[in-house]
Amino acid sequence: MRNLARLPAFLLLANLVLPAQATEVQLGGVIGNRAVLIVNGGGPQTIAAGGATREGVRLVSVAGEEATVDVEGRRTRLRLGEQPVSVGGTGGANGSEVRLSADARGHFGASALINGSRHTAIVDTGATYVSLSTDAAKRAGIDYRAGAPGVTTTANGQVRVWNVRLDTVQVGDLVLHGVDAVVLDSSLPIVLLGMSFLNRTEMRREGNTLLLRKTF
Repeated sequence: MRNLARLPAFLLLANLVLPAQATEVQLGGVIGNRAVLIVNGGGPQTIAAGGATREGVRLVSVAGEEATVDVEGRRTRLRLGEQPVSVGGTGGANGSEVRLSADARGHFGASALINGSRHTAIVDTGATYVSLSTDAAKRAGIDYRAGAPGVTTTANGQVRVWNVRLDTVQVGDLVLHGVDAVVLDSSLPIVLLGMSFLNRTEMRREGNTLLLRKTF
């Protein structure tokens, strides 16, 4: 496995998944049964349950620090303090395509759903597998200790790992099932979208955009 010493610097990532024609929605606050929604980076809009923003994002419900919104018939749950979520859009043929934008360093970040649990991730062609920490695995409901154990060497020494298979990995509208992964007994701050995910896509870079299209 590759050297993991540089990973903490990636905490500065603020890239978003940008599916074609998708709507980016962020929960900026909760006031009773109303939610403060930020759509496509615009100004905050305070919407009551059942109402809609100027862009047509409908607020379905509010519960605690979460809100459920509907965009073109597709529902998603937003959580206070999380990054914007891309909802709707065609996402390519059969929902099998996603576009990622690069940061100033050329890194492609994404908000990924691992077994339905949301995580900050980064495309990493140097990682053999999708890689995540034990804390991230627990959040995703993964019984990683039931996986095959092993050891990998990093710049900080040897680290225990467990080989597992993820039920689903979703980035934007691109969804893959049965993805091989490793869980590291470390404080890995983000999920690495390694080659076990990327090898099942066609990758094409267009300037500061990376296009991922599902192949199988």
